[in-house]
Amino acid sequence: MAKNTVPEPVSSPEKLKLLITVVNRVKSEYYADLIQGFGANLQCFVSAKGTADSKMLDAIGLADDRKSAIFSIIREDRAGELLATLANRFETIRYGRGIAFTVPLNSVIGVLAYRFLADKRDTQRFL
Repeated sequence: MAKNTVPEPVSSPEKLKLLITVVNRVKSEYYADLIQGFGANLQCFVSAKGTADSKMLDAIGLADDRKSAIFSIIREDRAGELLATLANRFETIRYGRGIAFTVPLNSVIGVLAYRFLADKRDTQRFL
């Protein structure tokens, strides 16, 4: 390395988590946009159905049991704030109830894939 050259920035990789969010299907786009605001570059929607029977749903005033499961990849350092925001929105938005939890990811194949998922495309290299 020459004396006058500046070394490339080095950073250690951020850990990733899989965020699973289950919400009413009519609110799935809203929650996907909210999650994307926390740096989730990859999201997958899966249709789901609630477990309560129709009699129970009618009794509590919910006729629609159609759900969406949203699978998102997020950075671990953003997970706490995102889960708190989701919990707040589940309580305050009309028909916006849901559940969200994370599962840690151990590895990702490929530096470019990692950079995309971690929303760290400006990183130069890793240790």
